Amino acid sequence: MFRQLEEEAAVLRLGAIADDFTGATDLATSLRERGFRVAVALDPDAVPRAGEADGLDAVIVALKTRTAPVREAVDRSLAAIQKLSELQPEQYFVKYCSTFDSTRTGNIGPILDAVLDEVGATRTVVVPSFPDNGRTVRQGRLFVEGELLSDSPMRHHPLTPMTESRVADILAPQTPRSISEIPLGIVRQGPEQVRSALEESASAYAVVDAVTDDDLATIQTATADWRVLSGSAGLAFGMQGDHDPAAQPFEAPDGRRLVLCGSASAKTRAQIANALAAGAQGFKLDIDRALADPDGLLTDTLSWLAGLADGSLPVIYSVATLDDIRATDARSTADPAAAVERVLSRIAHEAVHRLGFRRIVVAGGETSGAVATALGCRRLLIGPQLAPGVCWALAETEDVSARSAAGAAARAHPPTVALALKSGNFGADDLFTTAWKVLS
Repeated sequence: MFRQLEEEAAVLRLGAIADDFTGATDLATSLRERGFRVAVALDPDAVPRAGEADGLDAVIVALKTRTAPVREAVDRSLAAIQKLSELQPEQYFVKYCSTFDSTRTGNIGPILDAVLDEVGATRTVVVPSFPDNGRTVRQGRLFVEGELLSDSPMRHHPLTPMTESRVADILAPQTPRSISEIPLGIVRQGPEQVRSALEESASAYAVVDAVTDDDLATIQTATADWRVLSGSAGLAFGMQGDHDPAAQPFEAPDGRRLVLCGSASAKTRAQIANALAAGAQGFKLDIDRALADPDGLLTDTLSWLAGLADGSLPVIYSVATLDDIRATDARSTADPAAAVERVLSRIAHEAVHRLGFRRIVVAGGETSGAVATALGCRRLLIGPQLAPGVCWALAETEDVSARSAAGAAARAHPPTVALALKSGNFGADDLFTTAWKVLS
């Protein structure tokens, strides 16, 4: 699938790192829709070599750094940047969530500091806006569906509760470097005015207002020759590749469908409810049991899954309402989210390698990373868009747990799967029931 393409070698246009797996596919989707040929590496060591990358315009490394300890997050990011540097990209991109998910100690600021130092740059823009998904920045403040970030559901996020709305105020405790703001009035005057404002600033980081896709295109045009960009996938909207996305091949494997939900976001909960109301088969994981008896829960879930008709649409989830999280938090000191991720990733492994599932939607950035790792995926070839920031991708798998002769044969001919790795907050309410249409 990732064979060397017989074309003239070219400098890679963009080398990017993303703070989670869905963030990587989010950026990859934006780029593919704009004519880029894109691959996502699920580990720094999976970055294609120069010969393998000849047919690509962009390579994105999917990391799990959003909630990792700061030192670990920085080290992973630098390892990815160093691998990408071997492809000599014209530009680097540090992609983070459009709700700027982080804590007072990191990880966005420390990663940006380290990347700038690594590639010899002194500044970048900070542009979390993604209007297509309701994220905008005005007067330096981040809004989610018209609400200030601090008033949005992100205020109650279990891992990165966002209680501030001014982006500079969120970033300032994470970095010793200076931060400035470029207001919307300057952006609306065009790329030259934005560039002039940036040139006049001595700050390492410039938070730039943007409330429309045109604003994002203006910012990108103004910084087209900058060594490093940072932001959400929206900042890629001003980039333009040379390849019609409709003409890029994507052949999804035949096989059973499955939806796995580790996200507790309001959007994912709405998508679960919509799918169940439309006739999907639901299995709600008991969070306490995921903590206390994961093996038994796995056995029962797989038994249920194996008993469904081939044409059914199973949706496996753990959170229907926030009361599910609150109840577990009150009874346990362990990490319920991590326990659920482990169970869901094991379900994915068995579903693919034992039960013949080949088309899987995964909701939640951390869950997506756990599932892709459990499946032995190393790279994703990006396919058609399902919603802003959500796409199908092809991935070769490996049954890393197999040790028998049959397992060796499975590793010699690993199944290819179609994966849609979805940020918890992205997609229409009916995504779980409509995602399959582009594969038929």
